[in-house]
Formats: sequence, C-alpha cells, structure tokens
Amino acid sequence: MRGGKIAILDCNNFYVSCERLFAPALENRPVIVLSNNDGCAVARSNEAKALGITMGVPFFKIRDLIKKHDVKVLSSNYALYGDMSARVMRTLAEMALNLEVYSIDEAFFDMSGFTGAGSIEHCKTIKATVQRNTGIPVSIGIGPTKTLAKAANRIAKKSPKTAGVLDLSSPRFMEKALAILEVGDLWGVGSRWAGRLNSHGIKTAAQLRDSNLTWVEKKFGTVLAKTVLELRAIPAIGLDSRGKAKKSITSSRTFAKKTSELSAIREAVASYTAIAGVKLRQQKLLARSVAVFIETSRFAPGQQRYKNSATFILPEPLSDTGSLIRYVLQLLETIYRDGFAYNKAGIMLLDLVSLHGQQRSLFSDHVQIAKNSRLMTAIDSLNQKMGRNTIHFGAEGLQSQGRVVKDRRSPSYTTSWSEIPQVLAIS
Repeated sequence: MRGGKIAILDCNNFYVSCERLFAPALENRPVIVLSNNDGCAVARSNEAKALGITMGVPFFKIRDLIKKHDVKVLSSNYALYGDMSARVMRTLAEMALNLEVYSIDEAFFDMSGFTGAGSIEHCKTIKATVQRNTGIPVSIGIGPTKTLAKAANRIAKKSPKTAGVLDLSSPRFMEKALAILEVGDLWGVGSRWAGRLNSHGIKTAAQLRDSNLTWVEKKFGTVLAKTVLELRAIPAIGLDSRGKAKKSITSSRTFAKKTSELSAIREAVASYTAIAGVKLRQQKLLARSVAVFIETSRFAPGQQRYKNSATFILPEPLSDTGSLIRYVLQLLETIYRDGFAYNKAGIMLLDLVSLHGQQRSLFSDHVQIAKNSRLMTAIDSLNQKMGRNTIHFGAEGLQSQGRVVKDRRSPSYTTSWSEIPQVLAIS
C-alpha cells in the first residue's frame, strides 16, 4: 500500500470519558477507574496523570495520594464502556473505509485517496461527528503506515497545536516527530525492548528507523524489524478490516480477599468458566483445550510465593458451560497446594474453532450434545433478559470468591432500563 495513508482514531482517556459523559461534575477533576475487584488503576484522567498516578499501580499504594488530592475513584463498568465503544465505532464506520477495530477504544481505517489538507479536514470532521454523536472526545493520527499513524496519534493527544488531529505523511513533519519521539513510546516496542535499544544507543524513533535492519532482525526478531520498515514509511503491517479470529478467551480475577480454601477457589474458577463460556457461545466458537492457573500475591513480602497452571486437551470441541466447568475443576485439583494464601485465579479456553462446519466424532453422544446446546441457549437467553447470574451452575456457589467487587461502580446508564439517567423537573 505504498503511497496510501492509514489513520487511527483513539478515544481520549476512554473509561474516564465514558464516566464523565453521565457525570459532568467530574470534568477538570482527577479521576481514576479501577480494575476488577478494585485492584489497580486502569484508566486515569489527565489531572490524575499529572499527580503521578501511573497505569496499573495497585490501589492500596496510592490511597494517601487519592485522599490528599480528592481523586474520584470509580470501579470499572465494562457494560457501559462496551456500549459506548460500539456507538463510537458505528459512527466511525459511516465515515471511514476498511475499518479495523483494534481495541475497545481504537480503530484503524483507510485514508487512501486523501492528500494534503484534505486528510486533516476529513479527520477533523470525523472527530467532531464522533464527539457530537457520542460525547466521547477522540484524537486521530494519520501516516503512511500503522506505526507512523500511531506515532501521530500519540503526539496529537499531547500537543494542543494539533487540535487532536495530526498527519505525519509529510517527510518534514515526520522527521521532526521521529526525532523527538522516544523509542519506548512507539507502538509495539514497550519498556523491555526500549531498555535494550537504549543500551545500544538507540533512544529515539528516528535512530531506530535509521538502524541496520539486518542487525535489528538478528537481535530483536521480525516484529521489531517490521517496526523499522514502517518507520521508513514502508507498510509491513496490513490493515485487517475483517477482524482476526480469536485464538483464546481468558477470564481471571484478583480476589477481593486472599484465600487458602480450595472450595472458595473452586467456586471462583467455576464462575470464571461460566463467564468465558458465554463469550464463547456469543462468538459461535468451540474450545478444544482448557487451562487453569492460580497464584499468590507478588505484593506480600516475606510470604512464600506459589503459582502454577495446567492445560487439558478436551475429548472434543465444547462450548457448554457444564462440561467446561467439570474439566476445569479437575485441572484445578492437580495444581492446588494447601497452605498458601491465593489472591488470583483464572481460566483460559484455547484452540478455538468455529461452531459451523465442525464435524463430530463418530463416537460422540450427539443426543446429549444437542440437549446441552438447547440448555445453554435457554440459560443465556434468560440471563440476558433477567440479568446476569439469574440462573447459574451450582459449582459457582451462592457467594463465590470469584464474584467481582465493584463498590464504586457507576450505573449502567445505557444498558439497563433500571439505571437510565433520570431528569427531575423542579416546579
């Protein structure tokens, strides 16, 4: 796609922006959103970032800072974020070609055919339309490759001069941007590779671009070599408007309280399997393997650590929760060790294949498989109408250790009739 352009739209501080949309009093105030069970900061407003609150910092480590600066702390509300993401992507899809939804708050799209000021003007129109239709502020970066578009987006977010849109297709602008962009801030590089590159004197994106391609591939592999090509405006990472088929589904949580009781961990793991099973069926997939893992806290100095995992290849591809739970719990028994205070567990559904066209074994119990399928369809339908966990498997328990703690969660404004915002008229 030489000579073409790619753009990426990125929602600004997405989780915080979703919360502010329905609570305007949070504007200009430091706000953070916590992960499941209120464990770590997974989203921060610009005001919170300015206080030094870093991504992923455990909540208990910043309690004093939060109290001192009156930081608003919210539990994650993924139902709200998922719905707002869908609204953003629907709006973008009406104005963009070959859309590739990259994450909940990012999407690449094709800008071929736009040149010069036309690129900027079109993306400014997209930015304004998305904000008008959804209330979510966004930034857009444009470049001849995905990596350069991501670099442009990063600068657009931080520089008021860009008004939220930046095109790095011009060699002059590209050279200036890559000279000041730290190599660790590049898409796909990360802190580990950045440290190794720094040790070889490569500290900026421009220096990485100008490094020897053969040396980079030998030292770091083909992934970073592709980044070098992309920095040279040579497309090496294609635009995938079809979306990639999932290879695995993971469901895990940090427990609200540490536990050494096998029964509590069994309930948690069964609950996570049920969550993953719903996702599996929604995507019309089957799992050919399952895995389970447990671990103790790495933030408990002086305490002996233990972590372990196990994987099992299923007799045949499955999607019904009851069968998946049975195999997962058998796996858990093989890795559990008494005497440890566990703080996290999780499961993975692996080797996913499409439900359609999947040929069963000659020895499969086809009648039972059909019954299980009808049962799961009925349970999924009831839980969707009546609320999650209206019907659940006994293995999940009544008050499972795996139930997610969300003491600070905002209402599900857009996905629950009972939590729709109310406007009261004062006479």
